[in-house]
Amino acid sequence: MLLNRDTSGRRWRIRPDGRGKVTGELEYLTDLSLPNMLIGRVLRSPHPHAYIRSVDVSKALALPGVHAALTAKDVPGLNRFGIARPDYPVFCEDRVRFIGDAVAAIAADSDELAELALAAIEVDYEPLPVVDDPERAILGDSPLLYEEGNVFHRNGYKFGDIEAGFAAAAHIVEEIYSTPRQMHTYMETEGGLFVPGEDGRLTAYSPTQHGFMDRMQLSRILAKPEEDIRIVSSPIGGSFGGKDELNVQPYGALLALATGRPVKLHNSRWESVRAGLKRHPMKITMKTGVDADGRLVAHRAYVIADKGPYSTLGAEVLNFATEHVVGPYRFKAVDVDTVSAFTNNGMSGEFRGFGGNQAIFALEGQLDRLAALLGMDPWELRRRNLRRAEDPGPLGQPISVTGGAGQVWASLEGSALWRRRSESPAPVSSAPWLKRGIGAAYVMHGAGLGVGIPDPAGGRLQLRGDGKIEAVFGYEEFGQGLIASLMQMLIETFGFAERDIVITIGDTDVVPDSGSTTASRATSMMWQSLRRLRGPFAGKLLEAASRALALPAETLAIGEDGIRDAGDGRLLLSYAALAGAAGQPIAAQAHFSYPTSPVDRVGAHYMYSYSAVAVEVEVNTLTGRVHVVDQYHAVAAGPVVNPQGYLGQIEGGSSMALGFALTEDAVMSGGHYLTKNLDTYLVPTIVEHNGAVTVDAIEELPEGDEHGPRGLGELGSVGLAPAIAEAVYRATGKRASKLPIDPALLQEPIRFNEGGERHDRESANIGGAFRQA
Repeated sequence: MLLNRDTSGRRWRIRPDGRGKVTGELEYLTDLSLPNMLIGRVLRSPHPHAYIRSVDVSKALALPGVHAALTAKDVPGLNRFGIARPDYPVFCEDRVRFIGDAVAAIAADSDELAELALAAIEVDYEPLPVVDDPERAILGDSPLLYEEGNVFHRNGYKFGDIEAGFAAAAHIVEEIYSTPRQMHTYMETEGGLFVPGEDGRLTAYSPTQHGFMDRMQLSRILAKPEEDIRIVSSPIGGSFGGKDELNVQPYGALLALATGRPVKLHNSRWESVRAGLKRHPMKITMKTGVDADGRLVAHRAYVIADKGPYSTLGAEVLNFATEHVVGPYRFKAVDVDTVSAFTNNGMSGEFRGFGGNQAIFALEGQLDRLAALLGMDPWELRRRNLRRAEDPGPLGQPISVTGGAGQVWASLEGSALWRRRSESPAPVSSAPWLKRGIGAAYVMHGAGLGVGIPDPAGGRLQLRGDGKIEAVFGYEEFGQGLIASLMQMLIETFGFAERDIVITIGDTDVVPDSGSTTASRATSMMWQSLRRLRGPFAGKLLEAASRALALPAETLAIGEDGIRDAGDGRLLLSYAALAGAAGQPIAAQAHFSYPTSPVDRVGAHYMYSYSAVAVEVEVNTLTGRVHVVDQYHAVAAGPVVNPQGYLGQIEGGSSMALGFALTEDAVMSGGHYLTKNLDTYLVPTIVEHNGAVTVDAIEELPEGDEHGPRGLGELGSVGLAPAIAEAVYRATGKRASKLPIDPALLQEPIRFNEGGERHDRESANIGGAFRQA
C-alpha cells in the first residue's frame, strides 16, 4: 500500500496497542473474568412475530446452580432502550417482533448450566403474520407491527421545477438499486463483565462507542442514578457502528444486581447474527436527467429502508441517505422522498458509512449511465456538475469551505490507474474468459452527527504526581488507531516525548464526556481539543516551572522529559520534579461542540471529506467472480495526523466495501436468517484484498481554516462499490444495480476458440481461472 504525498516529516510510529493485538496478549473486555463469576445467557424468541401468552421460569430456577431467571416483571425501571428513541424492549412483555427479541435471561454457575436453564424456560407463543417486505409493510393491507402503522420515519428534500427539468433533458436514466443487509463481523462479538459493588454501584466492562450514553440508558433501566454506574468501554475488538447501541448490557447489569455477583455475557457468533445490528438494506429508485451539454437538470430519488422492528438510529441513517442521494452535484431541480419501514426482519442500525454507502452506490450509478448515453467520459461528466467550493451543501445548507472537491477530481484524473482506461487490456494469462475494466466513483461524505443532534466534544490534560502528562478523553479505541493518533498529536502539539505521555480513555468514572466515538468525529475533535488546550495547559506548566526555577517563563520551553531552556534546549526540570514543586494539580480542560451548519434542518452536515476512487477489476466470465487488482484513492480530509493510521483506515474501509459490493449479504426469508455463521457469510480476506492500493492524501486546507483534520474513518468504505460496478461494466458490458453483484449476471456461455478448444469450467480450472475473487 502506498501513500503518494510526502509524509516524511512525521514518524511512522508503532501503535501503542499494536504489539498486544498482534501477539494476542491484549486483554479485551470480553476476556475479563473474576472469582465467583456467573455466566449469563439470554433466551430469545424463535418466532419473528408472535404474541406471548405466558412465560414460566420456575423449572429453570429449580435447577441447582441457577441463581437468577429474569423477565420483564424484574426490570425495576424503564423496560426499553435506544439512543434516540427508547422503544427496544429489554424483555418483551406481550409480543415479540423479531427472532433476536429477548424474553428472559439466566445467570448460572457455568455456560452449560445456563444453556440447560434456557431450555427449561416455558414460553407459550401465538405466532402472528410475518412482515418481511418493507415495501409491502407500508401498504394499507399489511399486518401491523404497531397500532400507528409500519412507517417508522419519512424525510425528503425538494427544490426547483422537477417536471420542467425532465422535459428539458436530452437523456434520462431510470434505475432501481438494491443494497444488502451487511454484518459488521467484528472479531469480538457483543459481551461484557458486569460487577456489582458493595456500595450499591455497578461497573460494566462492555464494548460500546459511547460510554456516557450507555450509562444514561442503564440508569433508566435499573432505576439507579447515573453516578452509581461506571462504564469501562475500551479496548474493543471492532465495532464499525454495531456496538453503538446497547446490546447485552441491560441483561448483564440486571443479572449482576439480582444475584449480587459478577456476571459475564458473551454472544456466540450465531447470537450476534441473530440479535446484532446490520446495515440497512435499501431499495433506491432514481430518475435523473441531463441536457445535451452534460449538465444535470433533474434528479428524483425514492428510498425505502428496511428498519427491522425497532428504531435504533434508523431515522438518522435515513436522514443521511436523504442528503447523500443528492451528494456533490449541482442539479437544477431535485425531488427526494425517503421512508424507513418497520418489519419483522433483523435489526438494522448504525454501520460504517451510515446510509452513505447505499445512497452513493445509486447516485454514482446514475452518473455512469448518463455518461454512456452522452458518449462522454464519466469523469468529465462529474467535473461539469461538481459543486464549487463556495456552494452550499446537498440540502442547501452552508458548509465548511475547502477545495477538496476539485482536488480529488484532479488527482484521480492524473493517476496512472485512470490513464490506463483508454488502453486496450492485454489478455490475462492468455485466458480470454478473464476480462478487465476500470471504473471510478466520487464521494462527498458528511462527518459529525449533524444539525439538531447533541454532539459534545472535549478533553482534559493534566500533569500527574509521577510526572506523566495524562491525556483524558471520553473516546473508545476499537481498532481504528485512536490512541496512536492522539499520541502523535500530543507530541507534535507540545513537543512531549512518547515516554512522557499516558492516555486514559473509555471510563466514565474518570473521563469527560467527549461525545460518541462515531461519525468520523473522534480524531477531528481530539485535534480541536488540543488546539484549545495548547495555550492554557502550556501556560500553566511554564508558569509553575518559572516559580520553581526562579526564571522568567519566556526563557523556558516545553520539551521531551521536562522543561527546557528556550535558548539552548538544556533540560532544566523534569516533569516529575515540576509536579512535586507545584504542590497542586496542573490541569486544563476543554468542552465544546462539533461544528454544525447554521440552518434549521435536522441532520444537515457542515464538515465534509472528499474522495475519488478508481479501481481495476478482473472478471472471470466462467465463474462470474470479480477480483479487484488495483485501487487508487484520492482523499481530501485535511492534515494527515498519523500516516500509518490514515492508510489503515482507507485500506480497512475498502476491504469492508469489497464485501458490500461482491460477497456479503445476511440473507433472510420469512423473518429468519438463512445466513447464520461465517461459513456461509463470505467476508473478504487478505486473499481477496491482495491488489495494489494507492492513497493520495491531500492535506491542503484554505488559509485560515479552523477545523483541521476532517473525518476519515468511513470515507474508504463508501466509494468502492460504485467504482467496482462501473469497472465490471467496462469489462463485460453488463450493468449491476443490485449488491452484492451476482456472479450469475457475469457468467457467459461456453465458447470455442478457432482451434476448436473448449473454454469451459474444466479447462478454466486447469488455467487457474477459478481463483477466488
